[in-house]
Amino acid sequence: MGVDLGFPNFDSDLQELGLLAQTAGLQPVARVTCRRKAPDAALFIGSGKADEIKLLALDTGATEVLFDQSLSPAQQRNLERHLDMPVNDRTLLILEIFAQRARSHEGKLQVELARLQYMSTRLVRRWSHLERQTGGAGVRGGPGEKQIELDKRMIGDAIKRTKERLAKVKKQRQTQRKQRERRNSFTISLVGYTNAGKSTLFNALVKARAYAADQLFATLDTTTRQLYLGDAGRSVSLSDTVGFIRDLPHGLIDAFAATLQEAADADLLLHVVDGANPDYLEQIEQVQRVLSEIGAADVPQILVFNKLDAIEKDSLPLQLQDMFELRDAFEGSSRSAERVFVSARTGEGLPLLRALLAGYAAHAPAEEIPLAAEDLA
Repeated sequence: MGVDLGFPNFDSDLQELGLLAQTAGLQPVARVTCRRKAPDAALFIGSGKADEIKLLALDTGATEVLFDQSLSPAQQRNLERHLDMPVNDRTLLILEIFAQRARSHEGKLQVELARLQYMSTRLVRRWSHLERQTGGAGVRGGPGEKQIELDKRMIGDAIKRTKERLAKVKKQRQTQRKQRERRNSFTISLVGYTNAGKSTLFNALVKARAYAADQLFATLDTTTRQLYLGDAGRSVSLSDTVGFIRDLPHGLIDAFAATLQEAADADLLLHVVDGANPDYLEQIEQVQRVLSEIGAADVPQILVFNKLDAIEKDSLPLQLQDMFELRDAFEGSSRSAERVFVSARTGEGLPLLRALLAGYAAHAPAEEIPLAAEDLA
């Protein structure tokens, strides 16, 4: 279900929401859109549209309704009562995908924190059917404590514990970054919209075997390898990070602060763009917005337009390297950035990208500690 409120980037085909649902293991059976000047306070959509969805769900056998926008706890509760089935929004869908995909200890902690923070505002929906508990020993039929109050306390304690554990992980990462700074290591981070081909490019550059697939959020955990640049005569650190997406929940941005810090502290960003996607300009804008939020807007960027092999022949670029105007997501200012077209799958354009990286690395202080041969790609 998508509601066009007149804002830009509305997905009229709900294509991305459908891909998110499939990534989470669900099978979309119907898509509904409508226009409204403002969300309904009670149901987000009007009661008539809610009745339409209920009938459509009965006809198609749907067992859950997904909204492309974020719902308030009250709207979610009211819709579930009206439709007699689970109702979830884009935020929870992304959280579920992250929970399924996280592999490292840090990634699991970050997802757990984001989910706990999300669920803490929705306990009224999950536990409103439970009765009051009986009071303590020796009390006959006392009012006791509501289940919702117990769960609020348990979730609050869990959030506190998870934040403490994440703080330790963040401290460890800071120590690792200080060690790299002492070694004068030149760091490069891959960033970009989800499914733009970051992990495939990462594997092609460093001969690694990081997981890569044609799906949203295939990579959640940061992977760092050494990349040897022969033209510069040195190695640099290359990190593959989590992909961004439109309306990425703020709770996830906060929870993944330790991971995203790799991008903010990098010397250079490789902004990977799906060059074959017709909406690539909107995706670049969304990535720039997240980079601004994590304090990485001023880090130098090279735009890597990936999937050159998938671009239509009449849309192929005249040259593989040129300049691109990047606009600031909040201030509206713009700056020029180098752009290179590549195909991480076939290898076309990768020598040109390596030469560009070597040019940046050649002007940076060289590492003082020699790297082992097995670290060189």
